[in-house]
Amino acid sequence: MAITKVWLDESENECTMCGACEAVCEAVFEVPEKMVVKEGADFAANEEGIKEAADSCPVATIAYALDGSETRAN
Repeated sequence: MAITKVWLDESENECTMCGACEAVCEAVFEVPEKMVVKEGADFAANEEGIKEAADSCPVATIAYALDGSETRAN
């Protein structure tokens, strides 16, 4: 299963701008103020980093979907 979408989901908590996601996977994440997913980021080449960033996010705001689904996989 491939990651096809990554986004900031603040439905439960707000991004604290800690920068952990950028430290783990700077090819995909950037934290100028709040976390953003870099335009044109290669999700397939960075799947492990995306999953690690989502798992290590202290407020669980990083979401990703698999295989074209719009449903959060993590």
